[in-house]
Amino acid sequence: MDQLNQINKDHLPRHIGVIMDGNGRWAQGQGKPRVFGHHSAVEAVRATVEGCAELGVDCLSLYAFSTENWSRPEMEVGALMQLLVDTIGSEMETLLKNNIRLRAIGDTSKLPEATRDALAFGIANTADNKGMELILALNYSGKWDLTQAIRRVAGEVAAGRLDATTIDEAIIDQQLSTREFPDPELIIRTSGEHRLSNFFLWQAAYAEFYFSPVFWPEFRKPDLYAAILDFQQRERRFGKTSEQLT
Repeated sequence: MDQLNQINKDHLPRHIGVIMDGNGRWAQGQGKPRVFGHHSAVEAVRATVEGCAELGVDCLSLYAFSTENWSRPEMEVGALMQLLVDTIGSEMETLLKNNIRLRAIGDTSKLPEATRDALAFGIANTADNKGMELILALNYSGKWDLTQAIRRVAGEVAAGRLDATTIDEAIIDQQLSTREFPDPELIIRTSGEHRLSNFFLWQAAYAEFYFSPVFWPEFRKPDLYAAILDFQQRERRFGKTSEQLT
């Protein structure tokens, strides 16, 4: 039986986050510039998006550009921003065919105008789609998300609209950029690295992690299926004992 047929469609992670890692190292391993790896990764994005949509996953978040990525060489950052513009345009047919709604989280105000315009076009053009939510994390980091959430809560307290003693997890959840989405249940990181890299620090409290040795440009549907199958074999106890789950 192949991987796809082994997946239990009734036990899918509602929200999958992907740290798309290894583009530059993959390209350099082939004697190519790092930018070549980013361009080659578009097929991995397409395969992962289509694979999740076909299975019936509710939300897919792709860590596309972190707040720390601005420190990369200017040429590489510029190429990444242009690639976002090109990819949103070229993949619109795929999004519409699969009934996918494009969303974005992060401080997008800092992105170049052309990138913001392409993103706004993609979001508006898919706004009526009722299938999977595709969330691009752009100029995003977990620390940024928590910082802006804390500022909002502090503003509510200062304005007298919130009693500081009543602040709980639910109030913080409602101030995060992901407040419209369920917390990720599965986070996949490619290229063999084993860290969060400032992604979903609050939201990943009870996520399952899957670290794939595959560099992101080579990631395809079978790799996605392997991650989901691994997730489905795990016992998610949320602090309870195994006996309490039966």
